[in-house]
Amino acid sequence: MAESKVQQDVRQFYDAVGWQQVSEGVYQNAQYEDLRLVSREYIHKCHLRVNRHLRHSGKYLLDAGSGPIQYPEYLTYSEGYQYRVCLDISIVALKDARDRIKNHGLFVVADIARLPFRSDVFDDVVSLHTIHHLPTEDYKPAYFGLKRVMKPGATAVVVNGWSDSVFMRIFRFPMRIMEKFIHVGEDRTDDAKPAGAITQKPAGTFVHKLTTTSLRQLLGEDFPIKIAVWRSVSVRFLRAMIQPALLGKFWLKVLYMKEEWFPGFFGEKGQYPLITFKK
Repeated sequence: MAESKVQQDVRQFYDAVGWQQVSEGVYQNAQYEDLRLVSREYIHKCHLRVNRHLRHSGKYLLDAGSGPIQYPEYLTYSEGYQYRVCLDISIVALKDARDRIKNHGLFVVADIARLPFRSDVFDDVVSLHTIHHLPTEDYKPAYFGLKRVMKPGATAVVVNGWSDSVFMRIFRFPMRIMEKFIHVGEDRTDDAKPAGAITQKPAGTFVHKLTTTSLRQLLGEDFPIKIAVWRSVSVRFLRAMIQPALLGKFWLKVLYMKEEWFPGFFGEKGQYPLITFKK
């Protein structure tokens, strides 16, 4: 089947831009993450939340939209499985993923909405920040396709962003104020950029996100999902509101604790839900 215009745009972006390394182990796509020291512990713990829903046993873990497995925490997802099946439309990403996990991996160039696998194959499934690159009409085939290839009893973990986050909407004005102060400070300093810093932000690619309500309506009552929190705040929030001089690490510890207490609330009202479903 010929690639759609959206597929072509996404693949070309990641091959030519997103999965190009700007320094050792740092990808251009890292512009969409906060890699500062002040946020590092919080980001690390959020990444590891995926592991709570995986059995870490069996033959195959499907990583649907694996990219190059760019963060160390992502490597932990396939611990306990014989093989990690990395599926992506970017061959550049898969080559780097192969360099990282070598014989532990099997690598497939394919579209997440049209999985080339037989049914009832995978012991568990993960998919991070991938389905939001699909148009609306491909959301349902993607979710149902992931469920089709799962073994009975398997769990799928899907992480994407919401199109509208109540939590981030509340902080929209404070973020704008903080961003103005930050930019003024940057204009007055000649401090060198940290190693691996991305100094020029390229144009992005196609992204289409849903709301909690629209996703549930799209999948229907016969496709039950559970929504918990992966991370409740956006990268923009972190970069604007979390500053070392303003006890940034402390406030992130408080935020993480509250996310742990109320995972459903922060999953539905925050920026990045952790969506799970079983077969």
